[in-house]
Amino acid sequence: MKHEPLQRTRFFYVTTPLPCPYFADRVERRVVTELVGRDAGLFHDALSLAGFRRSHGIAYAPACPNCSACVPVRVVVDGFRRSRSQRRVWNANASLTASPCPPLATEEQYALFSRYQSTRHGDGDMTNMDFADYRALVEDTPVETMVIEFRDEEKKLIGACLTDRLGDGLSAVYSFFEPGLAHRSLGTYVVLWLVEQARALELPYVYLGFWIGDCDKMSYKSRFQPLEYFTQTGWGTPEEDANGLPSPEKDE
Repeated sequence: MKHEPLQRTRFFYVTTPLPCPYFADRVERRVVTELVGRDAGLFHDALSLAGFRRSHGIAYAPACPNCSACVPVRVVVDGFRRSRSQRRVWNANASLTASPCPPLATEEQYALFSRYQSTRHGDGDMTNMDFADYRALVEDTPVETMVIEFRDEEKKLIGACLTDRLGDGLSAVYSFFEPGLAHRSLGTYVVLWLVEQARALELPYVYLGFWIGDCDKMSYKSRFQPLEYFTQTGWGTPEEDANGLPSPEKDE
């Protein structure tokens, strides 16, 4: 009996120019490829090491003309220690319950997702997503994926993070939370929880997507140190790579 080989030809495509979601005066292009087949997880792992991100059943990386603002980043779990401000956030949310759930969309999640989008990203493309769109975001995955649900003392869902399990870490695909609870800094807490979960699983990294220094919504990632950046020379810290990347931020 012949067996189908795990390795197969992979095709990569470049998208047409589209308006950049981060800078009004720029356009974006991406290199994309499908994650299909029995070895989709292994292929995803390899692409993550090359700075790619996953969305639905594809992996993508920036290929923008004359721009390199989007830099893939990952937290080095073993060296991570919470800053003073992060300790305050961690302690303030000690009563929350975090539950890893299968990648199955629920109406409860979608309601929270919609509130988050309309409040925090009212001008974004995701604001108009209906439940079918949200369901595709969560469930259209060819790799090991989970939704981490964060509930308060009354069991109310106040945060969630779509997360991929990689061979060397956890990848935060997309997180959202109750917009009226800014004082809890839930976005920061979600990352802190992922770091501790990776530590418990003995995984070395937490992948946070793209760091964009001139974009407030994306620059916060440099607060999670030590942070490695992916550049033309591979993964490294600012001290190892002279690419104008930020030095670790001071504790607050």
